[in-house]
Amino acid sequence: MNIGLILVDLQNDYFPGGRMELVGSENAAANAKDLLAYFRQKKWPLFFIQHISAGEKASFFLPDTDGVKIHASINPLAEETVIQKHYPNSFRETRLLDELKSAEIKQVVICGAMSHMCIDATTRAAADFGFGCTVVANACATRDLQFAGETIPAAKVHGAFMAALGAAYAKVTNSDEFISSLEKK
Repeated sequence: MNIGLILVDLQNDYFPGGRMELVGSENAAANAKDLLAYFRQKKWPLFFIQHISAGEKASFFLPDTDGVKIHASINPLAEETVIQKHYPNSFRETRLLDELKSAEIKQVVICGAMSHMCIDATTRAAADFGFGCTVVANACATRDLQFAGETIPAAKVHGAFMAALGAAYAKVTNSDEFISSLEKK
């Protein structure tokens, strides 16, 4: 099967005690861990994406901090691929596309953080590069946003972005449904 799992930015700063704690990060990581275990069991390709902030005004994912490290719940093994990035789109100025092509991946499964930023940018880019995309919604997390003097709750932000991705860029599902669908094949 030509399928690969992309785990985006599940890093310490997004978890309790981090510099940019997300709503539901622990639950999303638990579901991502289930996907990770399934892909490891099948020996299917895995791609861990690690954001390292490069901008002067950055306030999280700072180099050489505990917050930039991939969360222990999904810690990559020594032989697994970790790709560092500096932009929301995991393909921009990284080797991700080359790695996917080298592994002959046709279908990508995407999870991680943040739903409204890096998951959105990475999924749209993957689709534009011709990959079939699946986003595992319950293995993604985001945060409340502010717009026009209003607070938009994380659940609404997440829902809006999952709906938009599901309309044209990806199949959007949850971890149990996704794993179950593969078991039926």
